[in-house]
Amino acid sequence: MTHSTDNGGSAVERRFYRARLLRRNETEAERKLWQQLRAKRFSALKFRRQFPIGDFIVDFCCKERRLVIELDGGQHAEPAAVASDSRRTGWLKSRGYRVLRFWNNDVLTNIDGVAQAILDAVRETSP
Repeated sequence: MTHSTDNGGSAVERRFYRARLLRRNETEAERKLWQQLRAKRFSALKFRRQFPIGDFIVDFCCKERRLVIELDGGQHAEPAAVASDSRRTGWLKSRGYRVLRFWNNDVLTNIDGVAQAILDAVRETSP
C-alpha cells in the first residue's frame, strides 16, 4: 500500500497514515505519558497511541477498557477548540468510550497525579 499526502487513498488509509505521522511527531507530554502506558506497564493493560476511532485519532486508547486519554495544549482553551473537543468527546461517549482529558502541563509537572487519575478510571471500568 502506498501513501501520499494528497487526497488519494481511502479515508481509512489517510487516517492511519496521519496517525503514523502523529506518532513520529509526538509532543513532550505525549512522550512522557507513553513511557507510563506502553508495553502493558500500566496495570498490565494494552494502550495504543494516536489510535484511529471513527473519523478521529485519539491520543491514547485502551480498547479493553474502552478508555480514551486526550492530552491538550493551550490551543484547546480557545472557544472553537472547546466546542470541537466537546463534540468529539460526545461522539466517543456515544460509542461507549470514557474520555479523560489532561493538560500537557499537568502531564509534564505531575505525572504521578495523572497516572493515579488514569488508574482510578481503569478501576472504575470493567473489562
